[in-house]
Amino acid sequence: MFMKKKLSFFLAVVLTLGFTAASTGCDGNSGSDSGSVNIGVVLPTREEPRWLQDEAKFMEVIGATDYTVEVMFSHGETATEKQNVEALLEKGIQVLIICPQTADAAGPAVEAAKAKGVTVISYDRLIMGTDAVDYYVTFDSVSVGETQGRYLADNASGSGNPLYLYAGAASDNNAFLFFEGAWSVLQPKIADGTFVIKNSSKAAALRDKAELSRDDLAEIIGQISTNWDFNTAKNLAEANMTSASAEDKKHVFVLAPNDGAARAIADVLAVNVGSFVITGQDAEKESVQYVIDGKQSMTVFKDTRTLANDAMDMAIAIIKGDSVSAPADYDNGKKSVPSKQTAVVAVDRDNVKSALIDTGYYDEADFAW
Repeated sequence: MFMKKKLSFFLAVVLTLGFTAASTGCDGNSGSDSGSVNIGVVLPTREEPRWLQDEAKFMEVIGATDYTVEVMFSHGETATEKQNVEALLEKGIQVLIICPQTADAAGPAVEAAKAKGVTVISYDRLIMGTDAVDYYVTFDSVSVGETQGRYLADNASGSGNPLYLYAGAASDNNAFLFFEGAWSVLQPKIADGTFVIKNSSKAAALRDKAELSRDDLAEIIGQISTNWDFNTAKNLAEANMTSASAEDKKHVFVLAPNDGAARAIADVLAVNVGSFVITGQDAEKESVQYVIDGKQSMTVFKDTRTLANDAMDMAIAIIKGDSVSAPADYDNGKKSVPSKQTAVVAVDRDNVKSALIDTGYYDEADFAW
């Protein structure tokens, strides 16, 4: 397994923060007239609903404090990401919270931060291949995959059920962790014949292997990666349906890595198969409506309010000089990174209101019931 869990207690400090206007497009309020910033936040893009939701929840959570924060977006470019970090370093940040565009390419940016004495928190996605990462705040990525896999397994009966596998970007370590978790649940059901893999020769060849190596995962993901892109997911699904037999289009099961991919694939399946069960992740508004309408079976809810709180709790504890402990370790290939994990929840039509509306995450009026 690529994730090593260990027990410890996390010291939390409640924090709310105010945003300054970022040169790459985040509007907010400055807590400093001097131009200095305590905490810099770099997020990968505004183009995906997931990151807009994170931005909105950050804004909601952080309110007013004695600390100053600036948020910048990298617009899908590693070079822009590095420029953002450099700009924040010029403003004197003490803590950098960064969600990398590409896990293996963010090293130079965070190494520049470490050289300036800045504490680096990898946010949501783990930065790989460098020892310049101090902490990692994340949802339990393996648990996300396990939750998706369990939903498919719990809704399958009999044998020979066609299973279509899709994954995230090969450049994102989370894609490996998600698939690792899903495989741990699905593999016994693949081995006993409940599921038959239809779109990955690499995965089919490893059907009897309970624990996959990093190389195994890379080979599989190389065949089924959506690259976290709606059009890529759509094109893959269309190609799979073109080559599928009539028998394999009656009732199918689909491991979709996130909501964007799930909607793209579901739209293709809707005109190609009799019925289907499909997973998702992030509880994006569009996919919540799909779940309500029966177009998407489930989504994994990751409460960004909690993740934002966890990241800011950690950042303020660091600035105050308090000790920080974390309940898990993740191996990034260079070091074991102390990590804080946030729990996830499976959401389908049965619990969509209790999980997303009653908790105040969304307004009931946002959806057509």
